[in-house]
Amino acid sequence: MDGFSHMQAPVPRSVDVGGVAVGRGSKVVLRPREGGDVFDQAIAGKVATVEQIHADIEGRVHLAVTLEDDPGQDLGEKRQPGHRFFFSPDDVEPMAAVGPMPATRVLVAGIGNVFMADDGFGVEVAKALSERELPAGVDVVDFGIRGMDLVFALGEGYDIAVFVDAVPRGDDPGTLFLIEPQIEADGEPVMLDAHGMDPVKVLQLAGQLGPVPHRILVVGCEPQVRMSGDEETIVGDLSAPVRTAIGPAADMVENLLGELLAENDSHNGGT
Repeated sequence: MDGFSHMQAPVPRSVDVGGVAVGRGSKVVLRPREGGDVFDQAIAGKVATVEQIHADIEGRVHLAVTLEDDPGQDLGEKRQPGHRFFFSPDDVEPMAAVGPMPATRVLVAGIGNVFMADDGFGVEVAKALSERELPAGVDVVDFGIRGMDLVFALGEGYDIAVFVDAVPRGDDPGTLFLIEPQIEADGEPVMLDAHGMDPVKVLQLAGQLGPVPHRILVVGCEPQVRMSGDEETIVGDLSAPVRTAIGPAADMVENLLGELLAENDSHNGGT
């Protein structure tokens, strides 16, 4: 085993609990087994929503859930500590089946620092997409500069990941483009910057930790204002051409999702 490779087991799309397929979006009642701590007793009987299924190195499955009566449930959906809890499938009771699990799961990741001018492009596009009705199986998440959160998300059983980011290539500011990067794994340990997001390093580390989506695409935008992070002044606004590109970029991602899902369904025999 090289470095951190294969530390995560493949993640199932759903688990069988009492004859019911439980997956992302399933409603469950928490039934912690006897002998738990005070916290288990406090939340016993509460209704929760399954946000993700995780598998540890030994293949044991855990359900990440958020509580229905938690005022900060949206923080749990964003993987914030204190609002996202983990239980064994044996500790939950399904309320009802949510229908067939999506055949294809896609993660759309908004990337960037909103305090560094045009670097916040991906975050703004993720915000625009979150207000649209997207196909089942598509998750849109604003990761900002939380590199480790994105690393772990890439190992949560997605088939495809679409990064949305400001990417300088020398085009006119506001120019949109789609690229499919090829990331070479060199086996060297990867260190992430706690104050920034390097998608290449994120993909390299995620690949070392375990299975990642079989396709990674990037919807990029040429920035006008680039910052290094050493400036004394915070710039929290996008430049005019990059802000104008937010709507078209959201359209581009939405159209891309339709093509990717149709292509993957066709590949899977229309199931």
